Amino acid sequence: MPTSTARVWTALGLVYVVWGSTYLGIRIVVDTMPPFLSAGARFLTAGALLAAIVAWRDGPAALKATGAQVRSAVLVGLLLILGGNGLVVLAETSVPSGLAALLVAAVPMWLVCLRAGTGDRPSTRTLAGVLLGLGGLAVLCSPGIGGEIGLGGVLLVLAASVLWSLGSFSASKLTLPANPFTGSAYQMLAGGAGGIAVGLGRGEQHGLDPGSYSTGSWLALGYLVLFGSLVGFTSYVWLLRAAPLSLVATYAYVNPVVAVALGWLILDESLTWPIVLGGAIVVAAVSVIVSTERRT
Repeated sequence: MPTSTARVWTALGLVYVVWGSTYLGIRIVVDTMPPFLSAGARFLTAGALLAAIVAWRDGPAALKATGAQVRSAVLVGLLLILGGNGLVVLAETSVPSGLAALLVAAVPMWLVCLRAGTGDRPSTRTLAGVLLGLGGLAVLCSPGIGGEIGLGGVLLVLAASVLWSLGSFSASKLTLPANPFTGSAYQMLAGGAGGIAVGLGRGEQHGLDPGSYSTGSWLALGYLVLFGSLVGFTSYVWLLRAAPLSLVATYAYVNPVVAVALGWLILDESLTWPIVLGGAIVVAAVSVIVSTERRT
């Protein structure tokens, strides 16, 4: 039992720190690299590595899936990775990493709205959490409305959080490959290919000069591939099977705190009153929603 508990907390710590640090990594990558092409390369590489690991560990047969399962995985991958992650990467060319993380923290709120739209009836406490969170988002959006930060970037992150929520919600309704790692490999490959296609469509390849990319951007991209996409995700999938969902769900309000702290410490991002106050409200709202939902 102690060993099992230690493994659970080790995996949870990895999810806390690694996923919380991805916003910092993205901000460093897009400092010198094109957003969609770098994000596409990240997930294509991570998807190929994950598929190779699955084939090595469980045999090539573990990668087999029906046509319907592959199509479902592609759809979820496009929503999560191209839409959810891709728009965050684009937004972080103008939005601080900590603010982006706090805006993305609203995902549990959008999930409640999606469930309500399909006939589910959230509790009064859950709805109160959603309303509280919307108030926090309004405060977080004030720097964009006031012109201190590009409003377009703020809206991109909000759109990304909605698409991530839609992808997460769809994943629970669609038929995906039985092996979760196989499904994730297909999702990463689809999302990565989509990112490359969008990047080419935006003309990011024009004047492309890998020699001009900073060492920091290369290191950050490698970190996102190995840790953000592989270590963090595999830890999360393992936790879903080895730990109570109520414990795993705490990442939703720990990650933004980690992201804000890292952005402040490493990138010297300002902690203005809208970010501190709005972030505190959103994190409190998410904690209310998570703590309420785990009782139902």
